[in-house]
Amino acid sequence: MRHIAPKRSRTHQSRIKATAKALPRQRQDRDWLLLFASFIALFLLMTLTSMASPLVTPQWLSDNLEKKEIRILDLQPAQGYQRAHLQGAVNTNYGAWRKTDAEGRPKMLPEISYLEAMIGTLGISNDSHVILAPLGINASEIAVATRIYWTFKALGHDNVSILDGGLIAYSQLKGAKFTIVPAEPTPQTFKAKPRPEYFPSGQQVLAAWEKGMTMVDSRSTKEYTGTIAAPGERAGTIPSAINLPFDRLVGKGQGAKFFSKEESTALFKEHNVPVSGPQISFCHTGHRTSLSWFVAHELLGNKQAKMYDGSMVEWAKDKQYPVKLPK
Repeated sequence: MRHIAPKRSRTHQSRIKATAKALPRQRQDRDWLLLFASFIALFLLMTLTSMASPLVTPQWLSDNLEKKEIRILDLQPAQGYQRAHLQGAVNTNYGAWRKTDAEGRPKMLPEISYLEAMIGTLGISNDSHVILAPLGINASEIAVATRIYWTFKALGHDNVSILDGGLIAYSQLKGAKFTIVPAEPTPQTFKAKPRPEYFPSGQQVLAAWEKGMTMVDSRSTKEYTGTIAAPGERAGTIPSAINLPFDRLVGKGQGAKFFSKEESTALFKEHNVPVSGPQISFCHTGHRTSLSWFVAHELLGNKQAKMYDGSMVEWAKDKQYPVKLPK
């Protein structure tokens, strides 16, 4: 007996045709979704790549020394640079990174246009990965690196790292090589994307203090308690400020390195300094507290931590700002 296929209704046939027409559209939608997902993944990869690690080890620098995007800034005094430095490293004068501003405040963040030009002459472009190389003698000398690091961040350049332990730690590598030949960088174009939130004014710090924001004094205990004070400045600190001397945040001795996240967290808690939430640190001229800011903001990940560039050299001289001897 011959098999006779059942007749399909026109409605069923219409559904089949509609499904057939929809298949290419579904494939197209799927392809677009895959393309979009690939774009997002690429964007995230580029973002992560542009944000360098805050610290690099001597071994990492040795392994990446020849990469064309690496630009090492040697932070030794000029005489030290002449005696020995890393191949390709450019020496820079720390004093050039801090200037007296139009209002007479010393050692402040200079004009943006000035910094752009200076950074360009060091052979640094917006594509450069800047490695800051202090000698690694002590906390104050390492703070030269953290202050310049903060400057790059304030200018919107995230591709910057500090050589942990400095040149002294690097010299301890097996096969470490130095040179006496000075680098001659090719001038580059560097364009800043300033982040004003990185350098709050005295008035902004006062407003934050009046709202109860945590203030962290990075100076020595004697400065904090008013035992010693700079000429022409009121003794004491910002009322309610917590004292955490900056030099306790790195190891002691030659080739001193930063502590682990766990050790730094313990130090903050020992001094009753929060490891999260809004806070502003300060010192005398914005040098020492850059190290405190670096540990809080970069190593502990508190992106609400700020530092006060004017610090006590501005605050203690102006009577509109309160100063008090702690109890």
